[in-house]
Amino acid sequence: MDYRSSGVDIEAGAEVVRRIREIAAATRTPGVLADVGAFGGVFALQDAGPDTPLLVASADGVGTKLKVAFLAGRHGTIGEDLVNHCVNDVLVQGARPLFFLDYLATGRLAPDVAVEIVGGLARGCSANGCALLGGETAEMPGFYAEGEYDLAGFIVGAVARSRLVDGRTIGPGDVVIGLPSSGLHTNGYSLARRIVFDGLGLGVGDELAGVGRVGDVLLRPHRSYLHVMAPLLDVEVVKGMAHITGGGLPENLPRTLPEGLGARIDPHAWDVPPLFRVLQEAGGVSTDEMFRTFNMGIGFVVICGPDRQVEVMGRLASSGEAARVIGRIEPSRGVVLAS
Repeated sequence: MDYRSSGVDIEAGAEVVRRIREIAAATRTPGVLADVGAFGGVFALQDAGPDTPLLVASADGVGTKLKVAFLAGRHGTIGEDLVNHCVNDVLVQGARPLFFLDYLATGRLAPDVAVEIVGGLARGCSANGCALLGGETAEMPGFYAEGEYDLAGFIVGAVARSRLVDGRTIGPGDVVIGLPSSGLHTNGYSLARRIVFDGLGLGVGDELAGVGRVGDVLLRPHRSYLHVMAPLLDVEVVKGMAHITGGGLPENLPRTLPEGLGARIDPHAWDVPPLFRVLQEAGGVSTDEMFRTFNMGIGFVVICGPDRQVEVMGRLASSGEAARVIGRIEPSRGVVLAS
């Protein structure tokens, strides 16, 4: 199995980004500081020096993880997934979240389900120190299947211009540090669902090869890395960061690297969680496809100079983070998976 045959074409997604970049560029105003394709869009309200506050904004959804929530009848963690995903996207550029808005659309509004979803959004916002400022609930009869809905989120954060993390100072020899994920997070679910539900014939209440109950494993919330990364951002030892979402390490790590640089990642530098091994074996998925579809146990990446490696690893360890050095930056293009 692969992601494309499950209905998701990563190459098509990349092509869309390439083609809309020029369209979006035509709308640029003087305050725009980041191109389409960055984890978050950056906008300067004014230009008053290094302490100028920059706004960093992002929008995302939960993807087909929602299908698992529908099957399980569990909607309380979906909102946390969405908030944490968006928080991580603006965190990549050093921003702390300010406020969040949501869009919930369904065919027929079920008040109990809506309240459960928004409760998860509120928990996520509270945990990340941002306000759930507002949103839209759209009831669209005939548009969604009975009992189904879609959920999207929009976040705005802020960072001082002098503390913007844009990867510009990354150079050959810099260290790539991986922070563990809590599971699939919010990506790769079209393939995971095909393997688990269609291939293995399991239900949400069944056990997945000793990994755990299907519903619990697949609905495990997406991690936020804000509190772990905040102490590092305060001392300015980080050169770049990447949120490992759709496309895995090969697609997301290059988004933070300057032109002409790539990364050599050692896939043996960390223990890939059993969930990913089970999915690969059950679906007959190639290793390259696994790394392009899933986070493989690495949810967030930090890049620093070799002279700051000990300090960064020490600060992460003091936060209780089981971080691993997983690679180095080198003069090349893309990500090479090799020890």
